[in-house]
Amino acid sequence: MGKLKLDLHDIYNKRWLIDKALYNIIDKAIEKKIKEVEIIPGKGSGQLKKKVLRFLQRKEIKNKYHRLDKDSKNYGRLFIYFKHK
Repeated sequence: MGKLKLDLHDIYNKRWLIDKALYNIIDKAIEKKIKEVEIIPGKGSGQLKKKVLRFLQRKEIKNKYHRLDKDSKNYGRLFIYFKHK
């Protein structure tokens, strides 16, 4: 299994669930040695994407992944890449 996907459309207005879902998917990727996580905050107003990016920039979170990419073809999508030892 090389990729996980998290679609935030259903919980976009539930701030506490968004953080929990992000923590869970990152922990799962680390536990299962998954190299790529796709996060879909959706297009909308861009507020959810900004919230996700702020979450991913936290020092304790940023230390867990290797690289973050914004999808150049789809504004509503982000990718996090992991390097596992």
